[in-house]
Amino acid sequence: MKFIDLRSDTVTEPTEEMRKVMCEAEVGDDVYDEDPTIKKLEKMAAKILGKDAGLFVPSGTFGNQLSIFTHCERGNEVIVGDDCHIVQHEAGAASIIAGVQLRTINSDRGALPPEEVESKIRKIEDIHFPKTGLICLENAHSNGRVIPLSNFDKIRKIADKYNVPIHLDGARIFNAATTLKVDPKEISKYADSINFCLSKGLCAPVGSIVVGNKQFIDKAKKRRKIMGGGMRQAGILAAAGIVALEKMRFRLHEDHEKAKYLAEKLSEFDFIDIIEKVEINMVFFKIKKDFIDKDFISFMKNNGVKINPPDEGIYRFVTHYWIKKEDIDKTIKLIEKYFIK
Repeated sequence: MKFIDLRSDTVTEPTEEMRKVMCEAEVGDDVYDEDPTIKKLEKMAAKILGKDAGLFVPSGTFGNQLSIFTHCERGNEVIVGDDCHIVQHEAGAASIIAGVQLRTINSDRGALPPEEVESKIRKIEDIHFPKTGLICLENAHSNGRVIPLSNFDKIRKIADKYNVPIHLDGARIFNAATTLKVDPKEISKYADSINFCLSKGLCAPVGSIVVGNKQFIDKAKKRRKIMGGGMRQAGILAAAGIVALEKMRFRLHEDHEKAKYLAEKLSEFDFIDIIEKVEINMVFFKIKKDFIDKDFISFMKNNGVKINPPDEGIYRFVTHYWIKKEDIDKTIKLIEKYFIK
């Protein structure tokens, strides 16, 4: 059975073009800095985001944790939103890998209040205090929101005032740029380092890129090796990433439009509440009926649609390259069949 997979945009398969270029990729040993396809991808990524250099890593979580590990000394404090991916979905890795503590701020649906950021920065040297080593932002946020650049501008000024670097979890930075209708550089310019995913809506099967200045990337390259991310003939993977950057990032508006269509159809049910305004390719909603989640999930899967369990009662459906309008229509009909018998 060919499934309609709405669980995440990380479940997408590579395109036929990606499969072809992966088979034909010129490769070398990347640990020795000899893989030409990796080098081409890293240079391309850095140029797109307006930074000096890039570094290929296995995943978005790896990229975020490598950046924290590279920016910070052990015992530093990192300011983050309490609902960001680094806190919620990276298994406490910052304490394990970089040996830092996270100081969380209540965010405004993903946006960090600048005055709160400033209040949490350790401003004096004191034997009792950790040093503020980093501020982490996220855009697009994993709650589906695109953060206004005016928010980033205020936080950048605060970071500069206290000489604290900023890392951006830009896993979906191209989704954010698409929604904001700006060049991705207009987002990345507020951060010293950025991690973004080549998978998700860009369809590459594996990999993320970290970009920053040359000194940062040189330091990160050794720490990538320490973390076990020094791969060999990884150009096979990088070839798909090149297609992702050359082509797939320019079609993300299609995924956003499909998500809005999905939200519109879901909202026609009087027992479904859409939780967040749809800004990228994610639809968050609650089902106001008495039912058993696992039975609903099994029913959908048995009928060819994969969905994730709810988080605190909230479902998330994600559209991507392989989701078509007819797939959404089928999903809506199945929901109707299950709940309106």
